[in-house]
Amino acid sequence: MTDFKKIYVELTNKCNLDCRTCMRNSWEEPMGIMEGALYNRLMEGIRRFRTPPTIFFGGIGEPLVHSHVTEMISAAKAAGCRAEMITNGILLTETRARSLIEAGLDTLWVSIDGARPESYLDVRLGDHLPIILENLKRWKKLSGTETELGIAMVLMDRNREDLPKVIDLAENLQARRFSLSHVEAYTPSLLKERLYSDAVGLEFPPEGVALPSFETDAKGAALIKELEQKFILPEPRHLPAGGACPFLLRESISIRWDGHISPCLPLLHGHTVHFSDYSRFWNHFSLGSLKEDSLQEITSSPFFTEFHKKLDEFDFAPCLTCNACDLPSVNGEDCFGHTHPACGGCLWARGFIVCP
Repeated sequence: MTDFKKIYVELTNKCNLDCRTCMRNSWEEPMGIMEGALYNRLMEGIRRFRTPPTIFFGGIGEPLVHSHVTEMISAAKAAGCRAEMITNGILLTETRARSLIEAGLDTLWVSIDGARPESYLDVRLGDHLPIILENLKRWKKLSGTETELGIAMVLMDRNREDLPKVIDLAENLQARRFSLSHVEAYTPSLLKERLYSDAVGLEFPPEGVALPSFETDAKGAALIKELEQKFILPEPRHLPAGGACPFLLRESISIRWDGHISPCLPLLHGHTVHFSDYSRFWNHFSLGSLKEDSLQEITSSPFFTEFHKKLDEFDFAPCLTCNACDLPSVNGEDCFGHTHPACGGCLWARGFIVCP
């Protein structure tokens, strides 16, 4: 049996927002929420771990949409786990805040992609920033030092000038953690928002790269140094010279709302990513389903073990650099003979896309 240090749990893929940056803009998938019986099955497996993992409540949906999120956090804490959750903050009412604190939530992550109402509206497509800031001010009064606060920001051309203000906002809210990521172009319109070029596939420097990668941007390096001095940043902090799966490095798995287990958050759902002159469709990839097998049966299977070995070796075709055939249009078989999923075209593995 394989133990994991971190398990991402997508309680639902439903959301109360319709952001221009969301993966939801490039898929057609059914909406749903995780059933209690399925979550209990997950907890049964986790209680057999030698060391309880961190349970991170977050996927593609908004966890606070799930009516039983508080009870699920309480169950995770009862199993000895550290509990973290990411939210857009809109539904963080006083009643909900008190219940999350009482449940024992260790870290609350809040996604904020703009420090001004107009810039937040431009990204999130809703004028909710004043509500969120009031919710967070109340949260800090209620939680005190019991629960850490983390701020997550997706950086792009339209909000890049807001970054210093978001950092100031995080400091004023006494946030301890900060996650900064580039935007992934799930739609063609997001291509012009990228702060990285098509050089994403070039060879890494021998020392690897700090996350998130800013290519050779000296300002980006200085920014990361500033963030490291002020906040705790997500692990891993660096990727090796050959590239690597950050989800594997943090010894994690991701569980979809319907029980399917994937090696990472991006493979929970089929979606399209756009590049300058082509797009790539990422199929959903499942290592097994909790509706059919236990967590131990899935993570001990030869299929699971063989895939993790391939992921650890990370000897995939350099699709981001090459793009000389029609294979990069889907993460199926690559020209090195690796079958689905072939991760050579993954921006997460190149250090540009980061999550808590």
